[in-house]
Amino acid sequence: MSKIHPTAIIDSTAEIAPSATIGAYCTIGPRVTVGEDCILRSQVHITSLTRMGRGNEIHPFTVIGGDPQDLKFHGEPTWLEIGDFNTIREHSTIHRGTGNGGGITRVGSHNLIMGNVHIAHDAVIGNHCIFANNAMLAGHTQIDDYANIGGGAGLHHFVRVGYCGFVGGMARVSKDVPPFMLAEGSPAAIRGYNNVGMSRLGLSESEIEAAKEVYKRIFRVRGGEGVAKIASLLKDHPNSKVVRRIAESLRAVTDGLNGRSLETKRTDDKRASRVARG
Repeated sequence: MSKIHPTAIIDSTAEIAPSATIGAYCTIGPRVTVGEDCILRSQVHITSLTRMGRGNEIHPFTVIGGDPQDLKFHGEPTWLEIGDFNTIREHSTIHRGTGNGGGITRVGSHNLIMGNVHIAHDAVIGNHCIFANNAMLAGHTQIDDYANIGGGAGLHHFVRVGYCGFVGGMARVSKDVPPFMLAEGSPAAIRGYNNVGMSRLGLSESEIEAAKEVYKRIFRVRGGEGVAKIASLLKDHPNSKVVRRIAESLRAVTDGLNGRSLETKRTDDKRASRVARG
């Protein structure tokens, strides 16, 4: 039987799993699903239209499933989907999607979301990611598996951080961070490769050395001309999954299929929206 504190307020359309725990003064709005073994500590607010898997632990003063902070949102039904075994710490906010952005914000499984993190509308978060305190993710951002976002970092809308990518604290990220690379600074730039993260994932020394070589031959070259060398790197490392992942990421940007390049394909017109508002 669910353990629900008598001060909690739960909408009649919400679905609470039998093994979930709902603490004092929590509010759960309409069409919310809370999965098995979830724990809402106290004063957690899940506003509406949110589906949450099992084993999530939500700490006080979080606001989950709120309306997107987007002037193009006009109250259309949109969703937030959260996977399994995530930890979401105090004062964090995760908003639902927008109608013209796909309609869903997605958070995967086994993520650590520390205090005061903001995840905006239509973001897509993978699995096993870490978001340090005060990290700020704008709308439409994408964070791939095992990425690490440092404290106070700000990510521009549509930015993508690749698999096992690392963003340093207080970074201002306006461009994509390729897989296994490390971005720091304001504005952020690729400053190295994620040696620590790759080691923790158990990648071989040869793969870590391949990432180091990619960094030296591509990202340390001024003006971006180093990207042209990816073909020779693939030839030098034909069996490297690391090099292949990075190559696919760079090609996707070039082809307009990835990260910030998707901004050019927006279906909305921001200028028209401003005119309509007068």
